[in-house]
Amino acid sequence: MCGIVGMLGNRNAVPVLIEGLKRLEYRGYDSAGVAVQHETELELRRAVGRLSELENELTQHPLSSTIGIGHTRWATHGEASVRNCHPHTASEGRLALVHNGIIENYQELKGDLAGKGFPFQSDTDTEVLAAHVADCTAEGDFLEGLRRALAGARGAYAIGLLSLDQPGVLYAARLGSPLIVGKGRDGVFIASDVPAILPQVDEVIYLEDGEVARLSGDGVEIWNLAGEAQELKWVKVEMEDSAVDSGGFETFMLKEVHEQTRVVRGLMDQYVKDGKISFPDLDMSVGHIRTLQRMMIVSCGTAYYAAMYGRLLIEHFTSIAVETDLGSEFRYRSPKIQPGTLVATVSQSGETADTLASVQMAKKAGCPILTICNVFGSSLVRESDHLIYTHAGPEIGVASTKAFTAQLMVFVLLTLHLAEARGELTPESREELLAELQKIPTAIHRVLENKEHIKEIASRHHDGPSSLYLGRRFNYPMALEGALKNKEISYQHAEGYAAGEMKHGPIALINESLPVICICTETEDEVAEKMISNVREVQARAGRIIAIATEGDQRLNDITRDIIFVPRTTECLSPLVNVVALQLIAYYAAQARGTDIDKPRNLAKSVTVE
Repeated sequence: MCGIVGMLGNRNAVPVLIEGLKRLEYRGYDSAGVAVQHETELELRRAVGRLSELENELTQHPLSSTIGIGHTRWATHGEASVRNCHPHTASEGRLALVHNGIIENYQELKGDLAGKGFPFQSDTDTEVLAAHVADCTAEGDFLEGLRRALAGARGAYAIGLLSLDQPGVLYAARLGSPLIVGKGRDGVFIASDVPAILPQVDEVIYLEDGEVARLSGDGVEIWNLAGEAQELKWVKVEMEDSAVDSGGFETFMLKEVHEQTRVVRGLMDQYVKDGKISFPDLDMSVGHIRTLQRMMIVSCGTAYYAAMYGRLLIEHFTSIAVETDLGSEFRYRSPKIQPGTLVATVSQSGETADTLASVQMAKKAGCPILTICNVFGSSLVRESDHLIYTHAGPEIGVASTKAFTAQLMVFVLLTLHLAEARGELTPESREELLAELQKIPTAIHRVLENKEHIKEIASRHHDGPSSLYLGRRFNYPMALEGALKNKEISYQHAEGYAAGEMKHGPIALINESLPVICICTETEDEVAEKMISNVREVQARAGRIIAIATEGDQRLNDITRDIIFVPRTTECLSPLVNVVALQLIAYYAAQARGTDIDKPRNLAKSVTVE
């Protein structure tokens, strides 16, 4: 969740550290700091709040060095304050450390270290880790002491480390929290994520769990915690720097909402060739697919709503029994998973701690793992037997938009692939659905063209304390996602419900001040009739109805004037279009409420703690 950047090079590292931290702002943070190494001292600058506060501190008290580490902190232990900011020091300022993750046995370590006379100024587990490393490296070989210290730290970590006992050396290590090493013409680098150092590097190494890296003027060396040297697996960086630029849009989120047309079209081009669906990294035989009886999809947050949609699709088109589970609950509820159950995970970052822990549990039970992910080389990717990449590109806005839509699209294509392989979908039906899929990018574009109308509606209804989102069948998960988007970026309380459940409690909330967003794009069956009945129940109680309806559908005209019309498509694909309207409702509500849309308070992009 926090951000780490480090550099050892041939020019002043401080501007590079600050630029890298800016590129990690999407991960969420409440304070920031840097440390640099000189021959006889380590110097720190730290500040609470946005990076501009740290920049002000550096303007007043400049730093210059060719080696340094930087960090943006998202509070886990202790309030957001200067004394809790990273980097943390130990051994009378001879060692500085930045850390992502949580050290679970820090209280135990802290008690031992306090008994040895180590002082503590902060509330953090990170300062304890710094002191623990200083204690273990006080005598003997530094690298051996560092490995011993890390072996004794229980929990998750990605660290960057400077020590006056190791001049001109930058150490890095990871366990359960992502960290990369990079190299470029100006030096060697470490970072939480590629975008942080994208302009600086040509190649990167994705550190594996339990690896320790030593960066020096001689290059990069990597060992595991047993002290065994590891092969350097450099990967060429393919990402374009323009991918992490706002591209002239007022926010990254708005840019990423507009990129959904390209992303969906790109997935069709990537996985559909000459009318045939294929996934190069899926590595699942037709025989395996035909024998599948049960599938469990594990995910968190927005990805969980994509998983719910995936379950509905797969069970609609195949005879596979599908369950969905929250990663944060899966391993604590004693799930009854049999060997051979396909456990699928969905994650934008591929680093979600709860999902990773669930995967490790499922693997121990003998289950094959399928991961749907946006990030090459991520932890989930490396843990999986079968892969489908979403190819959404970097998503900088904290609230997911294009990554979510890409997940929906992948579930559509995966479902058609499974159904065809099992002989449960006729060629005619498959061709019809693929033809409808080809129209989705244009449909999304038409929703985007209607954004001024959506803005006008959102601006009229943004001021209430709460809102309610209703949907049925394939659009029930979209109601949940729409409510989540509203909560995330506008800070207006919102609840998503299956529309048929409204009478079982939420109807008590409805009055003339409650906006109720109703997804009404079903037009021709029993579900469509029941959805209209639910909307009339809201009308009868004077709720402020905002309807999302199919173009040409006149049934809502006498119920509400606030209708967002979207292009017609088959019901099972309508979430790909409807969600864009929901994203824009949340976006313009947030804009009207004056919130920080790209960096909403308290949130982090990549949730790497449990």
